[in-house]
Amino acid sequence: MSYLVVDGVWFRYGDEVAVADFSLSMGRGEFVVLVGPSGCGKTTVLRLVAGLLVPERGRILLEGRSIERLSPRARNVAMVFQNLALYPHLTVFGNLAFGLRARGESRNEVRRKVARMAATLGIEKLLSRRPHQLSGGEAQRVALGRALVRQPSVFLLDEPLSDLDPPLRERLRAEILQLQRKIGVTTIYVTHDRAEALTIGSRIVVMSEGRIQQDGTAEELLTSPANLFVARFFWGKGCNLIRCETKGGRALLSACPKIGRRVRDLGLNDVVIAIGPEAVAISNGLGGVSARVVDTRRLDYGHETRVMWEDIELTIRQSASPPPAPPCQVHLQFFADRIVLFDPRTGALIK
Repeated sequence: MSYLVVDGVWFRYGDEVAVADFSLSMGRGEFVVLVGPSGCGKTTVLRLVAGLLVPERGRILLEGRSIERLSPRARNVAMVFQNLALYPHLTVFGNLAFGLRARGESRNEVRRKVARMAATLGIEKLLSRRPHQLSGGEAQRVALGRALVRQPSVFLLDEPLSDLDPPLRERLRAEILQLQRKIGVTTIYVTHDRAEALTIGSRIVVMSEGRIQQDGTAEELLTSPANLFVARFFWGKGCNLIRCETKGGRALLSACPKIGRRVRDLGLNDVVIAIGPEAVAISNGLGGVSARVVDTRRLDYGHETRVMWEDIELTIRQSASPPPAPPCQVHLQFFADRIVLFDPRTGALIK
């Protein structure tokens, strides 16, 4: 039985649809990343689960019980906002204790739970400080602790690391994962950063215009994107799209016989061929097709090379070093099992 179920939920801001027929089921203790561009409805989904918004249609179930009409306080759902929203007039201890005191827990129980959470997060020495005396990372830990000390049924994080420097963001990302696994709380983590989603999520739900576009693993999103939106979102500028009826499309079918046979077997003559940036490589040998290097740039994990093959421009990402220096001729090798086809009319994956 699913622990948290969002079933066919709709929500509008005036005439604008923010969430459309959204459905998601999660098991107890599961960690799901909700990713998509700004304005796609991610935060609205969190606010609906938290009870800050009420859906106009659909149900939200927690352990089989309908909660979509319950107040936020009655749901036992904790949320960490992008701006953290710490209480500036309270100490770190006061921030951590706030929710426990609001529930009427005894003084000794509040102290015990706050001390345990502070130890878990390594912030014991900060308990007497106020928010303005904290670094970004310290404030983030306090916000996490304030949410988790209440032992919530569901934990919601709305782009909690977006305002931090990259090294600190990477470290806290690992800490959040470790903490979630240790506590075992059912968690939805929202981000607009595709790299962060791929790093942190074992299950990733991609949204666009209020709807789920794909629900899968990082490997599935990268190798079998459900539609052109997902391919463009996760492959970024390296999303190489070629219409089959063009000269370049025919050239690609000739260079990749396996793809050509598949197109013929499906009886297709009007498709979009999508080549991810890792689906083509610069070969060390003389096999494959010849191409001209246009430019290259270094990345954190390797390099990205732009080449011209006949009249097709391709972006290639490789971890090998050093990258080829333009202008020069190289040979390309295509990996047919990583090349996918899309319907140009609907944008859907052709399986």
